[in-house]
Amino acid sequence: MKINVLDRGYVRLVDHMGGDLAVVNSARVSYAKESKQLTDKDVKLIKFLAREGHMSPFRHATVQLEFYAPLMVARQHWKYVVGSDHTMDAWNEASRRYITIDVENYIPQPLEWRSKPEHSKQGSGEPVDESIGREATERLLRQIEQGIKDYEWALESGIAAEQARLLIPSAYGMYTAYYWTASLQSVSHFLNQRLAHDSQYEIQEYAKAVYELVKPLFPVSLEELLKS
Repeated sequence: MKINVLDRGYVRLVDHMGGDLAVVNSARVSYAKESKQLTDKDVKLIKFLAREGHMSPFRHATVQLEFYAPLMVARQHWKYVVGSDHTMDAWNEASRRYITIDVENYIPQPLEWRSKPEHSKQGSGEPVDESIGREATERLLRQIEQGIKDYEWALESGIAAEQARLLIPSAYGMYTAYYWTASLQSVSHFLNQRLAHDSQYEIQEYAKAVYELVKPLFPVSLEELLKS
């Protein structure tokens, strides 16, 4: 299952392990008990675990997702791995050191460029005037076109791919592909942070896609974790 994001990006559900029942049973093992199907009692247990911050049972349910996202999104996302308070995350990314991948970039359309906020040093405000947005899009396209020409020239001239990639344009807007395998706890932390209305628009869109993909797998647990 795949959900398209932005102009060229997407999030795809690759695999998952467990569900709400896995959360319940990993908690009940302390008492040598196991549920075969989810009951009202089990739902109450999940609510208790989430409300009281007992997170270890939520680490026994995992998802594996594939992202195709601009680097500015991928690097924001990455800090949820390096800053995780547990070790239930894995990250593998496509490498231009080993292969030459078609260069694709996130290109905002003229009406999609946002102004800087009036009362904050980060984030964005209302859309800029269309004429300014059109100029920004044109300037970005010119940079990308020239950069791709330089990158292709380097490869054709025999320069190693690991160095030729230095000529690739628009580093923050260039798309990259990666796999993220994470526990339900880690996913919920990411969603709590990046579904927030004041998070960057682009990563919000990826968080919405993650939520749509993961929610059906863990309907009770995710709902409760996003309350906490």
